[in-house]
Amino acid sequence: MTYTATVPAFLGDRRIGWQERTHPEPGEGQLLLAVGANAICGTDRTQYLEGSAVVPGHEAAGTVIAAGPGTSTPVGTRGAVFLMDYCGQCRSCRVGATNQCFAKRADMGFTHDGGYGRYELVSENVFFAITDDIDIANATMLLDVMGTSSHALRRAELVHSDIESIYIAGAGPIGLGLLVMSRLRYGPEVPVHVSDISPWRLEFAESLGAIPVDATDPRAVLGIPQPDVAFDASGRESARRLALDILGKRGALLCLGHGEGLTLNVVGDLLQPEHAVLGSEYFRFDEFGDNLALLQQHQEYISRVITHRYPVSEIEEAFARFFSGESGKVVVVQEGVL
Repeated sequence: MTYTATVPAFLGDRRIGWQERTHPEPGEGQLLLAVGANAICGTDRTQYLEGSAVVPGHEAAGTVIAAGPGTSTPVGTRGAVFLMDYCGQCRSCRVGATNQCFAKRADMGFTHDGGYGRYELVSENVFFAITDDIDIANATMLLDVMGTSSHALRRAELVHSDIESIYIAGAGPIGLGLLVMSRLRYGPEVPVHVSDISPWRLEFAESLGAIPVDATDPRAVLGIPQPDVAFDASGRESARRLALDILGKRGALLCLGHGEGLTLNVVGDLLQPEHAVLGSEYFRFDEFGDNLALLQQHQEYISRVITHRYPVSEIEEAFARFFSGESGKVVVVQEGVL
């Protein structure tokens, strides 16, 4: 049996058309999902502008409708899809660092069809089952918003175990995820300053518990009390430089945003203040469990990061809204989801 559906075709130059896509029955170790929702990510920008041979979408959640030989996931199970089809055997995978797999087989939505289509064929190892109390669109929060952010917080704690103040550069979806996860992890008594150039995003971040900072005025950022940890979710060199300049002693700068570089003065930036500069890429599959428990307890608060939901038939409008700078997370929802 094959499964055919009309799916979005990313043509480039911000144009999204439609084409037929057929998926076969899942093979050994594979699951076929009926996608319920996929959250838009800033990383989709390249495919949006330049086009894509595959169906994009790497923040998907859906329902298993067929399971291949050698699998144990029952048909009807709902869950989220991990971006990286990790091998499970390499040095990184053996210690749980599946986001650093040396022999990954796919990046879902980039090398293989992703979650903006009606169906998605995945390896069982990248499917994480969710509980019945989680709304399928909210399940996408387990990916970049919760997963990427909580992984960065854990990496920061490797350097600074007594975090009492936080600064986040950029109030896009990753910055908002860092804000929400910081609030849940450290409590309301830990101040979280968030900067951005968008007044809309600053106001929205404030509604989620942030202390807003106007990033168009470097003096405003330099006036922040020295934070223990700073996170760059903007990808801008100027933002990273300011974050490092205000960082407290023994502080850590975590770079999450892809984009520009950072020039360091080894003595002044690293040695004397004992600063650390760390990268943080996506998250480990074994971090799903703790985040699911948090989502179960705080679904109403976490789902506030989603400001807009569009049916897939309005995917062009969804992308335009996301890249307008006046949205939190935007989720594309399939019509007639299971």
